[in-house]
Amino acid sequence: MLSWIRIGFVSLLFAALLVLPLRAQNSEQLEVGPLPQRRVEPPAPGATPEQLEKRGDELRVDKDYLDAVDFYQAALKGTPGSAALFNKIGMCQLQMRRDREAKKSFERSIQADHNYADAHNNLGATYYDMHKSDAAIQQYQKAISLNGNTATYYSNLGTAYFAKKQFEKAVQSYAKAVQLDPDIFERSSRAGIQAKLSSPEDRAHYDYVLAKLYASTGDLDHSLHYLKKAMEEGYKDIKNVYKDEEFSALRKDPRFAELMAAKPLAISD
Repeated sequence: MLSWIRIGFVSLLFAALLVLPLRAQNSEQLEVGPLPQRRVEPPAPGATPEQLEKRGDELRVDKDYLDAVDFYQAALKGTPGSAALFNKIGMCQLQMRRDREAKKSFERSIQADHNYADAHNNLGATYYDMHKSDAAIQQYQKAISLNGNTATYYSNLGTAYFAKKQFEKAVQSYAKAVQLDPDIFERSSRAGIQAKLSSPEDRAHYDYVLAKLYASTGDLDHSLHYLKKAMEEGYKDIKNVYKDEEFSALRKDPRFAELMAAKPLAISD
């Protein structure tokens, strides 16, 4: 009799263990994802710093950030104090969402070379990712003071101003970015920018600002593209397009009339 009781108890326990994972999936508890995995063989002991850095670059392009860090750190042993290597390590760490580690790496890069503009820009990006817009702006401005011909610095600065709702300063920074590189926003990951904007209204406003900016430079194709995005996202002041001076040339384009008549998605009378 006792043996049958034991068998029944074991069966019930086994069934309960099978059910537990299913219950966890339906709970409100946070499920932590897997850690980044190393995918390649570790750095060869006899490799030169140049070979190690080159391999790290290849892995970073392939988004194997954890392996890339291993190779950059191995390269550092042969070239200690390399600002470029610390900067590359920080870029990988930032991609892996390890903001604090990235911050330290960029700071070490700047310590190795106070005039390394890219490291200041990337430190600014880290601060922005940590929702510290003021600190980000300070670093972007430092990067620009060291190298004022890089569109990315101005684009990043504009985004930080936009997050603070300092729209006039944001537009000025964006205008400089577009002057240096007309395709800067096409190549940038706008999804990353928009994810940090506080509301759908801000995201719609962001697109309207870009539409106005491109219209002011005579780039009507890009202006129409971002104007449509702003409309789709429900920009509430869309009627300003009929009076804002920057859109004067665009208003003469037949495509503008077609777009406004179509009233994409969120637009209503």
